[in-house]
Amino acid sequence: MAGSDITIHGPDGDFSAYQTGEGPAVIVLQEIFGVNAVMRELCDDYAAQGFTAICPDLFWRIKPGIQLTDKTEEEWKQAFDLFGKFDVDAGIKDVAATIAQMRQNGAPKVGAVGYCLGGQLAYLTACRTDADACVGYYGVNIQTLLSEASSISHPLMLHIAGQDEFVPPEAQTQIMDALSEHGLVTIHHYAERDHAFARPGGAHYHAEDANLANARSINFLNDKLK
Repeated sequence: MAGSDITIHGPDGDFSAYQTGEGPAVIVLQEIFGVNAVMRELCDDYAAQGFTAICPDLFWRIKPGIQLTDKTEEEWKQAFDLFGKFDVDAGIKDVAATIAQMRQNGAPKVGAVGYCLGGQLAYLTACRTDADACVGYYGVNIQTLLSEASSISHPLMLHIAGQDEFVPPEAQTQIMDALSEHGLVTIHHYAERDHAFARPGGAHYHAEDANLANARSINFLNDKLK
C-alpha cells in the first residue's frame, strides 16, 4: 500500500505525518533527521507486517518538512542543531495527539516505536501517554528521565547498544539497573553494537543484530497490539 501525508491536529497547531498500511496503529518516532526516506521505509516495513504506520513530523515547530540524511557532515550539523532546538515536552504532546487521532479514526490499539531521539521519545511515550505498547531503539538521555518510570502503565521494550557513542556505559548501567525490575519493561542489550545499528545503510548498521532486534519488536507489537 502506498503511503501518503496526512494532517495531525495537535494542541499547538496542525502538522503532517506520513501514514501507510492497515491494522493496529504504530506511531514511528523519528530520528534527528526528520521524516526522511529511512523513516518512511521503516513505516512501509511496519505496514508490510500488518500495521498502520504513522510517522509524525515532530520538528514542525522548528522547520516543517525537514528531511535530512546521515551521509554528509553538513546534514549531521543540521540534524544536531534541530536536536538542540527540539522541545521534548512539546514533542510528546504531539505524539499524544497522534495517538488520540488514530484512536478517533478507529484504530483498536495504538503503539509506538522510536529510534535515536525517537528511542527517548518512545520511553517518554510509555511514561506520559496511554499508548498500548512502546519500543525504543538506542534512546538517548533516558538515564536522565528514570524518575518517570513509575508512570509506565503499558509494556515497553528497549534495545540498548553496548558500544553506543551517545549513551556511555555508566548511563546504560543506570538504565538497566533502574528498569530491569519493572514488571512492564523488557530490555535487550547488544554488547558489541554501536548507536543506530538497526539503521539500513548507516555507518554502524549490523544486519544480524538489526534483524534480531526487529524480530523481537515485531513479535512484541504483534502480541500487545493484535
